[in-house]
Formats: sequence, structure tokens, C-alpha cells
Amino acid sequence: MHAEHFPFMRPKLPRDHRCAGDLCKEVPSIDSDSTNSLVMEFFTSQKDMVCLAVVEKGRPIGLINRNIFLSQMSKPFHRELYDRKSCIAFMDKEPLVVDAQMSIEELTFKTVEYGEKALADGFIVTRDGVFVGLGNGLQLMAVVAAMQAEKNRQMMQSIEYASVIQRAMLRASRDALKSTLDDAALVWEPRDVVGGDFYHFCAYPDGWFGAIADCTGHGVPGAFMTLIASSSLTQALVQLGPRDPAQLLSAVNRSVKELLGQVKGVDETPESDDGLDAAFFWVDNRDHVLNFAGARMSLYVLQPDADEMDTIAGQRMGVGYVDSDHDYRWAVSTVQMRTGSLVFIATDGMTDQIGGPKKIAFGRRKAFETIVQHRNKPAIDIGKELQRTLAEWQGDQVRRDDLTLFCARLRNKND
Repeated sequence: MHAEHFPFMRPKLPRDHRCAGDLCKEVPSIDSDSTNSLVMEFFTSQKDMVCLAVVEKGRPIGLINRNIFLSQMSKPFHRELYDRKSCIAFMDKEPLVVDAQMSIEELTFKTVEYGEKALADGFIVTRDGVFVGLGNGLQLMAVVAAMQAEKNRQMMQSIEYASVIQRAMLRASRDALKSTLDDAALVWEPRDVVGGDFYHFCAYPDGWFGAIADCTGHGVPGAFMTLIASSSLTQALVQLGPRDPAQLLSAVNRSVKELLGQVKGVDETPESDDGLDAAFFWVDNRDHVLNFAGARMSLYVLQPDADEMDTIAGQRMGVGYVDSDHDYRWAVSTVQMRTGSLVFIATDGMTDQIGGPKKIAFGRRKAFETIVQHRNKPAIDIGKELQRTLAEWQGDQVRRDDLTLFCARLRNKND
């Protein structure tokens, strides 16, 4: 069936379809006391007429389907038997009848409820109960599809703009990292256009602060969480300074819980349970030490003369969640940093990625082996090798989560 054979399927309607009346086409109707002979004349003279509405005193009572009517009347002796009888003999007594002011959304639900009949026969449109015309079911589906496509387009434009905002939020940290370290790799790959991972870097006269965080969710919900968590961290840095990462984790924990109302109470039920896993660290340029505090994230170090990575484990308490204690105190781990040491942090978008021959998680071991194997290369090349190894492992499996990885070679200022 081609639309050009049925002009009513492609009418020029207002761009903004708000109600059933926008889809209504004025067509003839027939009185209930009219004969089937008159119905035959209608269908014979109007080849495009799919259905004919039957009315009593202007109010619709049924709908005659062209194909059903002609099929019945073509049977032997049916013309002789039914020509002079009332047209209600072949009438559908329960057609879909809607008011012209009914919204497109409600009309769509009604049409789906009526099923295939409403799509094939269409629907009767009334105003104050009086017949005004017919609407076509296939045309309604085309309009709904166009409306949905427009909504999707607008949504994607909004998400793309949100991506611009999120990347702008991260730009200052990326610039600070470039100006602070000459041998570092930073990969930030949201699973969708926007993501739930974020990072934060800032330089000070006596050292620099870094943070890698993985917020609840991905896509738009995750991106909203990054804005909340990142702004909480920025405020905490202003108030507390950068040198105590554990204290900063505690401050962000309290802030997120309070902003989202995720505080346990006797009579209160939190509306959400969102938060983040995070790795906060401070590198002291004078004492050549790294202070680390982790919330369900770890930091890994490869010392110049070591054969394998050292794990500086975080604690098993997330940040901001309902079950995260409001006054929880994270511990600080201190690592003496020798020049040339490699520091590595990654969100679970890497370790949890499914792939390989057995379709299992990537894990930490393959990441560690890649870093050790390419340890003498610049950090940016190590980052590329990690991405390549992960991509080969992933194969044709879908990306499961956002990914952020940070790898840097630390050098003492005196060396």
C-alpha cells in the first residue's frame, strides 16, 4: 500500500498537533434510517472513503467499514435482501468516539486500547457530542512517531548541551594537570554523551591535589550527580584546603547527604540513595610524599625498582549514600614517592568491562600487566596502551559504564 494512493494518509496538518480535532477530516455521514443502497452509492462515488459514520440527530452511533460492507453486499442475493434495509445492518456499533479536545496522548492510549480495529477504521471525532468528522488511525500513528522523533531530537540537543557544560566544568582541572605534570595521562570516556565520572586537579605552591570519582549512574542522572559532588568538593577545598584528603572526603560526604536529603531519620524515608566512590590524594612537593584517602576506590603505585604494582586500598564506605555515616572519618595512607614512580587510578568502567573469550570482567591484573610492560614509556603512551588493551578485551561487547583513568609519573622537584 502506497500513501500516494490514499491522500488522506498524508494531509497537511498544523505542525503542533495538540488534540484529536487537529487530526479530524470533515467527511460525509449518513443517517441511521438510510438504506444500504445509499451506502453503496457513497462508497461507489468516493473511492477514498474507508469508513462511513452513521448518525442519529447529528450524534454518531456507529461506523460502516468499506471493505466489510462491500464484501457482504457482494454475496449472492444480498443486494436484493439488504438494499432497502437500514444501513445499521453492517454497522460497527462500538467504534472509537473521541471529543475534538482530547489530547493526542490520551487519544493514542484510547486507540491502543481499541486495538487493530481503531487503526484500520479510524475514529469518530465529535464536538459537544455532535459528529464533526473522522480521524485516521494510521495517520495518528504517523503523527505520534513524528512527535516522538521531535522530542528525541530536542532531548538529544539538551543532552549534547549538557555535555558542553560538563566538559567545561572539567576543563579547568585538565588545564591544571597539564601545567603541573609533564608526564601524565588522563582518559575520561562517558558511556553515553554525558557521564557519571569526574576528576578534579588543582596546583598549590607546595604541591597539588587530585581526585577521581565515580558517581551513581551514568548518562544524564550520573551527570547531575557529578555537578553536585564536584561543587561540594570545590567548596570543601576552599574551606579546608587540599592537604587532608580524608577530611575532604568527609566534607563531601556530609554535603551530598544533606543536599539530597539522604540522612537517616526515624520518620523520614529518603527519596534517593545516590553517592560516589572516590580517590582523593595530595602530593607534597617538599616532603615527596603522597597522602591518599579512598572511598571504595584504591590507588596503585609502581615504584622505579619494583616488579609489580603496590595497592593503596581505600575504605569500604561510599560517599553520600543513605548508609554512609554522616560523621564518618576516612583514614589517610601516606606513601613515600621516589622520582619516576608511576601512580595509577581507574574507575570500575575499566575493571568491570565484560569481554575476552570467556566474556568475563577485565579486572585489575591485565591493567597492571600493561603498565609494568610499558613502564618505560611516557605516561600518555601507557594510557593509550591501556585503552587499546581494554578495547581488544571488550571486542563486540557493549560498553557497560563510564571510564576514567589517570596515570602519572611523579618527579621530585630537586631531581
